Amino acid sequence: MSILNVEKLQHGFGDRVIFEDVSFRLLRGEHVGFVGANGEGKSTFINIITGHLLPDEGKIEWAKDIQVGYLDQHAALQNGLSIRDVLRQAFASLQAKNDRLDEIYLLLGEADEVTMNRLLDEMGVLQTALEHSDFYAIDAKIEEIAGAFGLKDFGLDTDVTELSGGQRTKVLLAKLLLSRPDILLLDEPTNYLDVEHITWLENYLQNYENAFILISHDIPFLNRVVNLIYHVESASLNRYVGNYDKFLELYEVQKAHQESAYNRQQKEIADLKDFVARNKARVATRNMAMSRQKKLDKMDKIELTAEKPQPIFTFQPDRTPSRVIFETEDLIIGYDQPLSRPLSLKLERGQKVCLVGANGIGKTTLLKSLMGLIPALNGQSTQGDFLSIGYFEQESSKDLDRTCLEDVWEVFPHMNQAEVRAALARTGLTAKHIESRIGVLSGGEQAKVRLCKLINQPHNVLVLDEPTNHLDPLAKDALLKGLQDYKGTILMTCHEPEFYEKLVSEVWNGSDWTLKL
Repeated sequence: MSILNVEKLQHGFGDRVIFEDVSFRLLRGEHVGFVGANGEGKSTFINIITGHLLPDEGKIEWAKDIQVGYLDQHAALQNGLSIRDVLRQAFASLQAKNDRLDEIYLLLGEADEVTMNRLLDEMGVLQTALEHSDFYAIDAKIEEIAGAFGLKDFGLDTDVTELSGGQRTKVLLAKLLLSRPDILLLDEPTNYLDVEHITWLENYLQNYENAFILISHDIPFLNRVVNLIYHVESASLNRYVGNYDKFLELYEVQKAHQESAYNRQQKEIADLKDFVARNKARVATRNMAMSRQKKLDKMDKIELTAEKPQPIFTFQPDRTPSRVIFETEDLIIGYDQPLSRPLSLKLERGQKVCLVGANGIGKTTLLKSLMGLIPALNGQSTQGDFLSIGYFEQESSKDLDRTCLEDVWEVFPHMNQAEVRAALARTGLTAKHIESRIGVLSGGEQAKVRLCKLINQPHNVLVLDEPTNHLDPLAKDALLKGLQDYKGTILMTCHEPEFYEKLVSEVWNGSDWTLKL
């Protein structure tokens, strides 16, 4: 049975066409992976079908009484709520039924016989609904899911404003799974999850009875949880049965067939044009030439899919720094309260190190403490001499109303416009992206803008906080190559072993020193 039907969808931003005459159908129990390059419209599609964005044209039709659960990559939490408060919101409709039940108990004391019978009937319906939904086991369910995501480690009464980005994502995801919707819409859910909780989510989705649509650039994760792929490319949407690897296999075959047909047609077109040019002026062959011209005019031209710009991330080295880059002695990091035991660490010139561990244990705090961006609570942290540090932040919410061109040009005022455009183009952004406001770009496109600033200045140390978040596979491969070729020192955080294991020579596990576990 169909849960969702999308017909003749058209949408764009300015002169950028995102979808053109797109149709889509979702059936009960389908596990769909939504894939495509950064900026092709994956998150836009989810925003359209959930009603957060109105399409230019098209019909969106949900089945009756379908409950939709949506986790987007930029979701926020209300200030002043505890983790427990947020998780209990998953049962808001059941809580409303229970509140009505309490109200009925009070009304029964003063009701006449007719009203009493009506109230008793309503009470029976409500009681049955609550029992059927295991309402009285809510607290146990909350404890179970909180334990699965590691939320109990830092206390369910913790204010959500005190949580890291990864912890907030876990809270939102836990709330979503507790609500058990008919369809899950998940936009990059693994971006802020550590390996342990990615594995838990993977097992959950593998056994999930209802339908879900998953946007993800985490290919191993996609391969293990989906059975259908919808590929977004060049304003169209195509369906493939199987996981991501199967899609890729079919897509390459399809692409090869299309190129072969295109080449055959181009040869035919060239032959026809040559015949017309040679024979249209001769009386004896004019009719044949006109016949060939009509065939040319009526020919349904095959067009190849435009090749995506290949991103290139070339990190420029700077002068040689001192042998020791960062060194700490009994360093304690944190804000109001300590996040770590006393730390004695040393990062030396030329090392490439990845800092791993669960979200919220203080990885980003440690990076910022080493760079001197936030003060230590105790102990010593020293930097080496002649350091020029390039820092990539996980997220940036600054100046979202500026265009990419304006944003980069401000950092490099000595460049002319053509040079800034060329710098952005090297990251895989097109002219339309370059002229767009940062706020309308996808997470991956915004990351490319930040990387553009990084690769156009020389640095001898790179500090990268989850640089692969939101990047599509093509951009990840280009980033990996750029970092492998880089001659300087790297200290990074990353939750994708498939990426950092090909790059670093040493891994620091934050679980060894954190006070948050």
